[in-house]
Amino acid sequence: MELGNNTQISEFLLLGLSKELKLQLLIFGLFLSMYVITVLGNLLIIVAVISDPHLHTPMYFFLSNLSFVDICFTTTTIPKMLVNIQTQSKAITYEGCITQLYFFILFGLLDIFLLTVMAYDRYVAICHPLHYMVIMHPRLCGLLVLVSWIISVLDSLLQSLMVSRLSFCATLEIPHFFCELNKMIQLACSDTFLDNVVVYVLSVLVGGGPLTGILYSYFKIVSSIRGISSTQGKYKAFSTCVSHLSVVSLFYSTVLGVYFSTASSHSSHSSAIASVMYTVVTPMLNPFIYSLRNKDIKRALKTFFEKKPQKH
Repeated sequence: MELGNNTQISEFLLLGLSKELKLQLLIFGLFLSMYVITVLGNLLIIVAVISDPHLHTPMYFFLSNLSFVDICFTTTTIPKMLVNIQTQSKAITYEGCITQLYFFILFGLLDIFLLTVMAYDRYVAICHPLHYMVIMHPRLCGLLVLVSWIISVLDSLLQSLMVSRLSFCATLEIPHFFCELNKMIQLACSDTFLDNVVVYVLSVLVGGGPLTGILYSYFKIVSSIRGISSTQGKYKAFSTCVSHLSVVSLFYSTVLGVYFSTASSHSSHSSAIASVMYTVVTPMLNPFIYSLRNKDIKRALKTFFEKKPQKH
């Protein structure tokens, strides 16, 4: 295989989280369990929203989309990792790596944009309650989700094409359990200055922009809640935001934790372990956060499972 030309590369090697066989078996069982919980939990959210007409509202429309994206987000990385552990193979084809990178960025960005849209939804519900159904009409909700998809598709396509034009040298080992963007750029032996600039600019735009929108929405929400005279009214208004605020805090704290831990330790292994938090743990916890405190979701699921088949 001739190295230095990306058209001749047939595969990369994903080093994973551990080289020890016993620890790999433990990781296999743990990640398989978390993946199954993630898929089933988010599927239940989707089923609840679709089956119950009372949940056909903007808030639950966005929530069902978030659950679908979380399933796809974990599916881009975990199944391949489990297969590699099971077969004791670290290989992933060049095409497979670029494809995994594309979908990982796509669904990661969709997570960010949907959380931002949900923050806007809570802002309208609390700050403009009398005009909520007028502002958040179905056409606008669909348009917000569509725009989120378009931006995410274009951004992930740009970054994937950017990586595909790189040339790689002798070291084709990725110190991660999936094809992570920064790790692949570091492996390249061609000039990566432009790639690093593009990654930095896009990270600021698609990362900092939505975060600013979320913070502004909650600033207005808190200001509006403080203006409510009754304690019960304040609690009722704030309780509608608790689940979303918990998910936002969990997602951004884990992402920022990965960034700062990587910057401070300069350890690829530490970065891979820290990445588990936002790639696996956060999508797994989202259904629990939204269902444990949500009576509507509980009622919808109870009704769905208690339905008796009609006799013809």
